[in-house]
Amino acid sequence: MAEIKGLLFDLDGVIVDTAKYHFLAWRKMANDLGFDFNEEQNEQLKGISRIESIARIMKWGNVTLTPVEVEKYMKLKNDWYLEHIETLTPKDVLPGADTFIKNSKKLGYKIALGSASKNAKPILDKLELTPLFDALIDGNVVTASKPDPAVFLNGAKALGLLPINCLVFEDAIAGIEAAHNGGMKAVGIGQTDVLENANIVYENLHGISISDILEKISQP
Repeated sequence: MAEIKGLLFDLDGVIVDTAKYHFLAWRKMANDLGFDFNEEQNEQLKGISRIESIARIMKWGNVTLTPVEVEKYMKLKNDWYLEHIETLTPKDVLPGADTFIKNSKKLGYKIALGSASKNAKPILDKLELTPLFDALIDGNVVTASKPDPAVFLNGAKALGLLPINCLVFEDAIAGIEAAHNGGMKAVGIGQTDVLENANIVYENLHGISISDILEKISQP
C-alpha cells in the first residue's frame, strides 16, 4: 500500500451529526409541497448536493417546480437548516473525531475536509475545529456530487498530495464510492452492513488511532 500522508474527512456523520437537521429541513419543504418522506429515503441524500437532493425529493413527491421555485425552496431549506445548527457547540462533535484528528495532525498527517455541504466552514467554526484543517473543500468549491470523486481529488490537490497517498473517512455509500473512484482507500464510519464497500468500518473514531487503521487496511 502506498504511504498515507493525508486524511480527507467528510463532515456530516463523520465529524458531527447534522443529518437529522437536514432531514427536518427537507421534510418541512416536502410538507409545504403537500407530501411527506421518511428517514430511510433521507439516507439516499447523504453525500450529495442540495440541487440533486431537491431533484430526488421532487421525484418522490411527484412534484414539478420551476427553476425559480427550486431556487426559492433550496434557500428556504438552507435557512431552516441553519436555524437548527445555530445551537451547535464543541460538545456535538461525534465520539473521538476531534481527538483522532488532533492526534493525526500531531503525527504530521495533512488534514482536509471533503464535503458536499455549503455550510461546512460555519459548522467547523461552531465545533472549534477549523484550525485543524489544512484545506476545506466543500459545496462552495465543488459542485459535482459524490460518487463523483471531485471533492476528494480537489482535497488531495489542495494538500499537495497524490490521491493514492490520501485516506478518506466517510459515512455514506456515495462517499465510499467517490473515494474509490478517485483511487483512494476509504474508512467507513457507521454500520458495516451498510458500508460494506469500505476498506474498513468503525462505528465511530473513539479510541482509534491512525496507526490502528493503517495496520488493518494494509493487511491482505
